[in-house]
Amino acid sequence: MSTTKKLSGYRLTEQPERTMSGFGDSRFKNPALKQLADQQVRFAPPAQRQEQMVRAEKLYTETDSTRQYPYQFVFYRIIGYRTDLYPDLLIPGEDLKDDLWLLIDGLAKSLPRSEAPAPVEAIPEPVLTLDQISKQLNVSTKTISRWREQGLIGRRVLHNGRWQLGFPESVVARFLESNRERVQRGSRFSQLTDDEKEDILRRAKRFARVSGSTLTEVSRRIARRLARSAETVRYTIKNYDREHPQQALFPDVTGPLPEDVKQVIYSSFRRGMSVETLADRFHRTRTSIYRVVNEMRARELLSHPLDYIYHESFDAANAETAIMASMPKAEEYEMQRRKMKPPKEVAPEMAYLYEEPLLSREQEYHLFCQMNFLKWQAAKLREKLDARNARTQDLERIEKLQEQFTAVKERLIRCNLRLVVSIAKKHVNPTDDFWELQSDGNMSLIRAVEKFDFGRGNKFSTYASWAIMKNFARSIPDEKHHRERFQSGHEEMFDGAPDKRSNELECVTSQEQSKKQVNHLLETLLDPRERQIIRMRAGMDNYAENMTLEEIGQQLNITKERVRQLHVRAMKKLQSNIRTQKVALS
Repeated sequence: MSTTKKLSGYRLTEQPERTMSGFGDSRFKNPALKQLADQQVRFAPPAQRQEQMVRAEKLYTETDSTRQYPYQFVFYRIIGYRTDLYPDLLIPGEDLKDDLWLLIDGLAKSLPRSEAPAPVEAIPEPVLTLDQISKQLNVSTKTISRWREQGLIGRRVLHNGRWQLGFPESVVARFLESNRERVQRGSRFSQLTDDEKEDILRRAKRFARVSGSTLTEVSRRIARRLARSAETVRYTIKNYDREHPQQALFPDVTGPLPEDVKQVIYSSFRRGMSVETLADRFHRTRTSIYRVVNEMRARELLSHPLDYIYHESFDAANAETAIMASMPKAEEYEMQRRKMKPPKEVAPEMAYLYEEPLLSREQEYHLFCQMNFLKWQAAKLREKLDARNARTQDLERIEKLQEQFTAVKERLIRCNLRLVVSIAKKHVNPTDDFWELQSDGNMSLIRAVEKFDFGRGNKFSTYASWAIMKNFARSIPDEKHHRERFQSGHEEMFDGAPDKRSNELECVTSQEQSKKQVNHLLETLLDPRERQIIRMRAGMDNYAENMTLEEIGQQLNITKERVRQLHVRAMKKLQSNIRTQKVALS
């Protein structure tokens, strides 16, 4: 239910109080300004709110407490255009100054975190930071936070490259004048005697010698032992450090960190060291450590070039939904991939070439479009990235995009690896190293994936084939020239000699194949007891090697003669099938 108030001869309808961004605030002395503030917070865009906040601060500095100001004049100075509302309303200067700072505070709180705060230099009057007021009044930052709820108005500002809470000097002075007793009470220590202070400092000196000790940790430990609050102990130590900077127990470590220290912090964080541990080791706050980590992450991201092929479809309204959808016939592709097996004549070391099926023209187009779209999105985010003020969510978004387009790129490469082998076989000579030629061709394939312009409608295999052959046409003569000019006669003899070394991979593969065939024979030809006897005698399945007949009989609870008979019978069954299966029993 609304109420009405008489304002200098003009009746103003006051809306019910709202909690939106704090503008149900009963501290407003003038309902008209309260209504104006509520409307701007709810409906004005963030950029306009930022501008209105600066105008309100300027008006505040020009306001004379002894004068009266028309509402329409105040509205024009804040909003920038004239209004017909409340033509007879006059606002006393004292009330106007109070309401202006409530308006400024509400606008500042309503701005999204993404909006950069105003630099301290751009504010019309001097501004004190939270730490400066804390040191000046000898109170904790928590006490100042409580004072904010009791009328100490502040706003976010940019100070020394950091976002901090700022308080104009005139606002601080007025708060101190009207809350003198509260400020004096807050600045007093909690009735500590001199002996208690000495005891706290003595214990703190002992704890400070321990490596990695922090002021917060030491304060808590001493507070538990002395039954005092941690804040009381902390500020006792802080006061001592301010008065004796040369003998400070926990000196303030300020200033920018050297580049090598930043790299150490980032490397330690990447290896799994917690932020708390790093903050203790380098005597910094956790916020500072997070800022260093984000800065180094941003530098690492920006150090790698990011090239992409732009396509006009990227700017379409539903581009992301269409491009990031599954590729055409994705289910058929997955079924085909699961059925993929290397041909029998393919060497084991080449089996990996047959893990992915070939892509159709439509599937290639979709994947190349998707990869370049993800790169385009990451590049746009990187353009806005400031290493010194990088936000964690922006870095995580860029890294996620990089993981996504890297996965698409790897799929395109894997699906075309057989193309490299096919071309390499046509260009290899008896004196060439096929594996080096294939490796060189793979590098050409990777570059081709990055440079292929999918928008022209060509098939990728055509483009990649020319790129690989062009590289071979250059690299093979260069390698031959190097070999003829720089290699010695001994090296040529060594290259020409047949390689009689065994191939370890082939041996392992052959052994595994034989093992599978033997196990198949044991499972199909022998009964369970015969299988166990054969495996015990051969040392298979983790049994001791070459177990005796007597040892086997003890385990199976039969005589060693019966073990011998069963072993002979089982071996005859196997030998009758060994010729057809061509398996060598060992």
